Amino acid sequence: MKILHGLHNADIRLFFWVQQYQQLLLRYARAASRSADGFLYAILPILYWLAFPESGGEFCVQVATAFAIERPLYFILKKSCKRRRPPAAIPGFTSIITASDEFSFPSGHTCGAFLFVTLLCALWGLWLAPLYLWAAFVGLSRVILGVHFPTDIFMGAILGIGIGLTVAL
Repeated sequence: MKILHGLHNADIRLFFWVQQYQQLLLRYARAASRSADGFLYAILPILYWLAFPESGGEFCVQVATAFAIERPLYFILKKSCKRRRPPAAIPGFTSIITASDEFSFPSGHTCGAFLFVTLLCALWGLWLAPLYLWAAFVGLSRVILGVHFPTDIFMGAILGIGIGLTVAL
């Protein structure tokens, strides 16, 4: 328990360090967070399929399979870990946005972003690896907006990459 308590305290310190830059990054954080709401994960594979029918169907199946694994696993982790979001866990703290559910671990936005980028890199190669910067900013945006702790983001990224690699390889 002492290790978990130390990890939680470090997480809180890192959370508040990021919060220092909230006003500077707020507009970008909102945009990054919205970009990972899920609509791109449906639209882009379909557009790819329309443009490249010979390989687009397989990519659509990969994306659907990956998210069919990710979504239930994400919900199981959220419901079993029951980690409270920063506004519920930190007295007096108020987030910029209201989260869609009460638990924060892992970050679904981050998980989805890293999952999708991993699938894109598996399909088109590592020249797309800079898209991981977008996925990382999606995660950071969730901390800036006050709805996740840094470890929620880290585990969302690990989960997304892991599922993406499992499905793609």
